[in-house]
Amino acid sequence: MTGSVREVVPNVDAGTVLSGAQFIDAFRVDIGAAAVNAREACTRMVLNGPRWVDALVRLRNILVTPFGLKTSGEGAPAPGGLIGLFPVLSETPDRLIAGFDDFHLDFRIVVDVAGNAASRQVTVTTLVKTNNLLGRTYLMFITPFHKLVARGMMGRIVEPVR
Repeated sequence: MTGSVREVVPNVDAGTVLSGAQFIDAFRVDIGAAAVNAREACTRMVLNGPRWVDALVRLRNILVTPFGLKTSGEGAPAPGGLIGLFPVLSETPDRLIAGFDDFHLDFRIVVDVAGNAASRQVTVTTLVKTNNLLGRTYLMFITPFHKLVARGMMGRIVEPVR
């Protein structure tokens, strides 16, 4: 069914994308015949997300600032620019990898587009490697929210950017 987001078994080479990742999950949405490449899917997901996701991100930024954690795509310029706060690290029409390394954890999102002209799917895989106790604590706290956010944002891929 088009627009239905479901959790799936991750199918990325974690050793290549983020060696040592301790957390990996993936969600997939069927987008029907929509002609969407990986950048467009990521853009729709990040920039067209539900307002409640924007509110959670603002709250997160306020809460982590005292710990010196990144609140946007801070740091070295990304080869593929930024989509929202996500630095694009590599990109083909069918796969975009974004993310950054921080003091507490390193993360990547992988946006894959697959299928044929009549039936396409977008899969978003999240990988996280924690670097210390703060990272492990943060990941434990954020995981339930991450799953809600991922589902909410992916539901927007089938909609044009507003």
